[in-house]
Order: sequence, then structure tokens, then C-alpha cells
Amino acid sequence: MKLHPTVETVTQRIRARSEATRQAYLAAIDVAAQRKPGADRMGCANVAHAFAAMPDADKARVTGLDKVKVVAEKGPNIGIVTAYNDLLSAHAPLQHYPDLIKTEARQHGATAQVAGGVPAMCDGVTQGTAGMELSLFSRDTIAMSTAISLSHDVFDAALMLGVCDKIVPGLLIGALHFGHLPTVFVPAGPMTSGLSNNEKSKVREQAAQGLVGRTELLQAESAAYHGQGTCTFYGTANSNQMLLEAMGLHVPGTAFINPGEDVRQELTREAVRTVLGITKAKRFAPIGRIVDERCIVNAMVALLATGGSTNHLIHWVAVARAAGIVIDWDDFSALSDVVPLLTRVYPNGSADVNQFQAAGGPGYVIRELLDAGYLHADVLTVRAGGLCEFTQIPSADSTGGLQWRDAGASRDESVVRPVSAPFSASGGLKLLQGGLGRSVIKISAVPEDRHVIEAPCRVFDSQEALHEAFQANELNRDIVCVVRWQGPQANGMPELHKLTPPLAVLQGKGFRVALVTDGRMSGASGKVPAAIHVSPEAAAGGPLAKVRSGDLIRLDANAGTLAVLVDAALWQSRTADAMPEALRAANGVGMGRELFANFRRNASTAEEGACSWF
Repeated sequence: MKLHPTVETVTQRIRARSEATRQAYLAAIDVAAQRKPGADRMGCANVAHAFAAMPDADKARVTGLDKVKVVAEKGPNIGIVTAYNDLLSAHAPLQHYPDLIKTEARQHGATAQVAGGVPAMCDGVTQGTAGMELSLFSRDTIAMSTAISLSHDVFDAALMLGVCDKIVPGLLIGALHFGHLPTVFVPAGPMTSGLSNNEKSKVREQAAQGLVGRTELLQAESAAYHGQGTCTFYGTANSNQMLLEAMGLHVPGTAFINPGEDVRQELTREAVRTVLGITKAKRFAPIGRIVDERCIVNAMVALLATGGSTNHLIHWVAVARAAGIVIDWDDFSALSDVVPLLTRVYPNGSADVNQFQAAGGPGYVIRELLDAGYLHADVLTVRAGGLCEFTQIPSADSTGGLQWRDAGASRDESVVRPVSAPFSASGGLKLLQGGLGRSVIKISAVPEDRHVIEAPCRVFDSQEALHEAFQANELNRDIVCVVRWQGPQANGMPELHKLTPPLAVLQGKGFRVALVTDGRMSGASGKVPAAIHVSPEAAAGGPLAKVRSGDLIRLDANAGTLAVLVDAALWQSRTADAMPEALRAANGVGMGRELFANFRRNASTAEEGACSWF
């Protein structure tokens, strides 16, 4: 199928925009790839230190020495970077992956070492707390931790073990800084379905109104989040997995297999075989070559076609930059105008990711997009067969091995539809521009009669202040809630998902309600229209610092505008507010936030990826 003209145009302009930075990146990884293996290149003391803790048989395999004599042909050495901890459901299954990987590597004449661990924090745990202000910058910390892990420079390939919100983008950014290495990502899969996401949301809204107490709310939350694996809604974590499938960085079809399924262990073994296949075949497909402008566009298209997380309008800008590729929100917007919405997964529908997988999952979506010309087919992937392999679904064969079958037709068109009959002719994300700056809105879950909101605003300097006003019944009217001082430079850009229940309650009462903020809302943001990631942020002197309560604000997702309807002369005469001193004094104090002062000070804008490293 011929590539869609808009996809081609966007790809070409990204390629032209990125020519200098991409060529510099490729030149650097080519130099690194041409070196001898670490055990041959490094000094003897360096080598001895690197492999001192290995079992003797592995040590002989990686160095070619048994004690002091040559005994064997050297084999590749795989570096494992893991996000394992047993606090978080998504990463607890990773505990035994390294042993599985090492055993499989030995069967193929290779070795594997845990190169290092990266921190993995959960927005669900820290939501609405001080710890949430570390969340966004944990991505860059993970990238740096990945770099430290791989900096021992004794690896011929790498496996990245991680799943959730900031973990996958951080691992990917770090891996791209070692772009000469063949690299495969190894997920753990979603937990099985518990209390439905719709029922959970109803209880949350009841709790916001005081209709149920803490006991009932905790029971509901615990029934929803009940076991090992990722959360089952289509938020940032599960969007990560969809994007990695579309980028060809997984074993095909790995994303949404539950941790307890037997085939999950075999898929992890297959990840070892896959990365060794690249290394041993001398097929030049290191991660820095795979992740080119076509691969990045494929990820963007997959995000839009599935109504994925708005967080990726920040994260994938940073990922692309790590590979020398420059993208912006105009690129997302242009693609969103033409990419059809093919899925309805909560919060864009009632299904969870297990139902998405059962209906056809990523394999179905990728096949539909490929066949209709929305994805680049001529890309490198970790598999020799290219992206078409990612249209298939894995299962166990009669011997316990793996087999793949075509995704076939949708098994539930209320969850997944073909390109010929999409839920919407365009993607679920829109760029908003106007007098208040540039922002984005996720409209795939917002009712059409709420795509345009015009109402007087109420300005809040914190999400706590909005909650207090809600509890005091001060917001029972048509209203645009402006929550500022929430950008990367102000306080690390915490996610503001705790605002969803009270705003949903107001909307449920029939009021026309919207949120405007320089903070983040996750892929779990729901049916209330929200202009988020407003750039430049208030702390950088952005227009939100000039807004006053009572100003009329118009959010128009149809026209792509975000405007303050104030007399031009009055607006020009206003000075921007400074962040309240009490807020400034409190920001960055406690819960380790002091350690992230340089991140806040050096953060780029949200549209530039909120990066601290360029």
C-alpha cells in the first residue's frame, strides 16, 4: 500500500529538520560499532574486574580463557538493564527474568550480566503527593542510570526490562545513547482484569462528593489494582507498549500477555534469541539505526490511532531527540488530522487492555495501519522480517514453543475496528494555539458537545486550592479552571489526575467545565476537556501568569484554539504574576525534591520534551 501523503510529508519535514543532528548521531554510533569487543579492547585489569563475579564457565565463554589458557571461542555478552522492584505491580514479575535470560544465553553460546538497575516509581502511588514532583524527572534519572549501567562498555547487545510511564521512555533514551548496541525491550504484561475501570471511576466520583467513605473507596481501588502486572487502563504505561510494538523493538506481540501465562516466559527467552540473532548474523540493526525518523513517525501514528497517552507528546519528543531527530507538536497535529481512531479502550471506552488484546490487540492495529498506508513498512526492526511480523499474535505450540498467527478480523468491533470503519476519522489528540500559548488536548474521550467551552475562569495556584474550592461548593457553574505553576521549571510538572473526579462531578451536574494548565494529565485523563502542557509555562513568564479570575476563556478543540477573551489593550497593560513566595519556598523542599533543583532549573519546555540534558 502506498504511504499516506500526510505521513510522507511529515516524515520528510522531520528528516529535513533533523539532518544535521541525525547525521552527527549516526556518525558517533558507527564509530562505536566498529570497535573490537570489550574483552579484546580493554586493559586486562579492566576485563578482570568486569567478569570477576561470573561463574567460571561464563567467564571462559566471554574472555576465551579458562584460568590461563584459551579454551573456547568467545561468545556475545548481553547487558541486562532492569527496572525490577517488588513495590510496583508492573515490575515485580521482572524479579526472575535475569536468571531466565542467562540460562537461555548459555544455550546459545553467549553470556549475560545484569548491567544495572534503574529506579521505577509509580504515578498511581505518588498521585497528589509531594513525591509526584519527582515523577517526570525520574525519566531522565532512568536514562542516566541506563547510561551508567552500560558505561562499563563490555556488552555486545542489551535487553531492557521495564514497563511503566517514565521507565520505558527513560530506558529508551538511555539505550539510544548507546545506539551501536542491538537492543530488545522486554515487558512483563498487564495484570488480569479486576473491577472495571468504569466502576472504579464511579466510586471515585462518589467519594469526591462525599457519598462513600474511605473504606468503600479503598475496596474499589484494591479490586481494580489487585495483582502483578501493569494497570489495565490505556494510560501511559500501556501506551508505551503499543508504541514499542509499532517501533519494532519488542518480540512481536509481547506487549499485553499477562505475567502468569506460560507463553510469557517463552517470549522472554525469545527476546534473548532475537537480540543474539542480530549480533550473530552481523545484521547491522543496532537500536540507533532502527529508531530513525520513519520509526518515530510510526510510533506517533500508533499513539494517535489508539487514543494513547498525552504524556507521549512530551516523552517521544525526548526519545526522538536522543536519536538526533527533532519533532514537535505540529507534527503530531498534522498526523492526528488524518490518522483514524481504531480503538476504544478506557478512558476512551469501557474496555481494558486485556479486552483490547482479546479483540486483536497491537497486531490487529499495526496490520490495519500498514495495509492502509499509515505506517512505514520499509523500516528496520529487531526481527529480520520487519514490521509485518508485528501484525501477528504469539501463542504456545504443542511443544511449548512459540507460534504466531495473523491477527485476523476484529473479534470485538466495540473495542477495535478496521480502518474502513473507524471510531473517528481522525486521531484523539489536538494542538491548541492562541493567546495563552501552545497546548494539547485529548479529545478521544471527550463528548463532541464539549469540544468547545467558553466560560469565565477561576485561577488556582495549586491543585489543592481547586479541591478546596470544590469542597466549598464554589465551582457550581460554567467554569474554566486555570491551574498554573505546574510546569517543569516550576515544580517538575507533576501529573494532575486527582483533578479529574471533581471536574467530572461538575460536568455531570450539567455545567460546562474545562481545565487549562501548564501541568500534565496522564493517559487516564477522562471526559472533561483539558488544555494541558501549556507552553511557555507560567514560571517562565508564559501567558498563564497574566490570567486573572473572571477572564473569559475559550477552548475550541474544533478550531484548535485556546484564547483569553480580554480587551487587547487591557491584556497588554497587565504584568505577569510572579509565583507566590510561599509556593516558591515550598516547591522543591522535602521528599528528596532538593536533589532535583538542577533538573527544574535546566528543563526545556514541555514541547521540547521537558529535557534536562540538552
